[in-house]
Amino acid sequence: MDDLFNSVEPLVFTENEKQPLPENRPLADILRPKHLSDVIGQVHVTGENGIIGRMVAAGRLSSLILWGPPGTGKTSIAQLLAESVGMRFEMVSAIFSGVADLKKIFLKAEHHRQQGRQTLLFIDEIHRFNKGQQDSFLPYIENGTFVLVGATTENPSFALNAALLSRAQVVTLNRLDEEALGLLLERAETVSGQLLPVDEDARKALIASADGDGRFLLNQAEILLAMNLTKSLSVPELAQILQKRMAIYDKDRDGHYNLISALHKSVRGSDPQAALYYLSRMLVAGEDPLYLLRRLTRMANEEVGLADPRAMEQCIAAKETYQLLGSPEGELAIAQACVYVATAPKSNAIYKAYNQAMALARESGSVLPPPNILNAPTEMMKQQGYGEGYHYDHDMPDAFSGDNYWPENLPPVTLYQPNIRGYEKHITERLAFWEHLRQERKKGKPSGK
Repeated sequence: MDDLFNSVEPLVFTENEKQPLPENRPLADILRPKHLSDVIGQVHVTGENGIIGRMVAAGRLSSLILWGPPGTGKTSIAQLLAESVGMRFEMVSAIFSGVADLKKIFLKAEHHRQQGRQTLLFIDEIHRFNKGQQDSFLPYIENGTFVLVGATTENPSFALNAALLSRAQVVTLNRLDEEALGLLLERAETVSGQLLPVDEDARKALIASADGDGRFLLNQAEILLAMNLTKSLSVPELAQILQKRMAIYDKDRDGHYNLISALHKSVRGSDPQAALYYLSRMLVAGEDPLYLLRRLTRMANEEVGLADPRAMEQCIAAKETYQLLGSPEGELAIAQACVYVATAPKSNAIYKAYNQAMALARESGSVLPPPNILNAPTEMMKQQGYGEGYHYDHDMPDAFSGDNYWPENLPPVTLYQPNIRGYEKHITERLAFWEHLRQERKKGKPSGK
């Protein structure tokens, strides 16, 4: 077996750098960030220009919902937020807590507020609380008893009450990419004082197997470091030890990125035969089926869009089917989704419109919407013209007022331009109908009803 291994040279550390792993303390806990700047892969929110970075700089927090995949740093960010502004930290898991537990926590937070110290209440898996439990937070958020920071892996728009969402800002955390996961492994090696016993290809496979989950990667690394191997493992040997399927690619011809690119372009080119072939190649190589489902869902959105809205439904249904059946039975649903997306009519109109809208939003700054569509809950706002001249569309002929909805200082821009393929052909006709009515309204003519 010697030809399957490469020697592992020990890392050289100074005395200050050597940190033996404490017994019974997980590696993921040892490597928990000490400062927000230590959080890996989330600089878009923790950096000085990110929403969390700005809050910390201002010394004032508002309630947040941290939305992201497992192992992306949600708990660490919440703890560091509390430390950064001198708040006491209280953590609750929605899986193990009920109404009685929450009442005790609310009373404790109120007591500390009376003593002059505010609480940051962190709710892990907040989407698991029911509507009544979520509603119980509202008065305490409003009166400042605590700042709520919720963590969820589910889309907050579906998982959380509108009332709660209106009082908390949603912060999206990124799935950790290959570079971020690689940095985590380097930190694990530094703190343990030893290199991981894997060759270069096995290291890449280990990172890929984590699927963006930093905690999972560190748990796998801890297993390997505890084995005290003196030889490095190949990909098949690593898979055997960790009992997890590892992607194995010929790095010269059939690498991960080459095949996913081929799959994407085959789908875009409406070639289901080639798409199914590349999908199968990746499954045979050991690629994570959930990774392929994510990419297919992206293709359904980017390459098909509203030309066939069911393409997205097929991908989501395939995900649910795969999670129910597992491999290999569930992989048939992935193949069905792949063929459906590949054979669907193609349109990138939504993709282009979104990119243009994001660019326009960045360029236009904070211009206000026109006053007629702004609510006027106070007398002063009414005097300033908020809501004046607004027409409730359902009360108008054809349920269409033809009012202007663009900011007064921003000329209207046509962002979404549907194609004439698939379902978007009907959307094109519908938009033409609305535009005809809009011009008729401007002329003061009645509708064509």
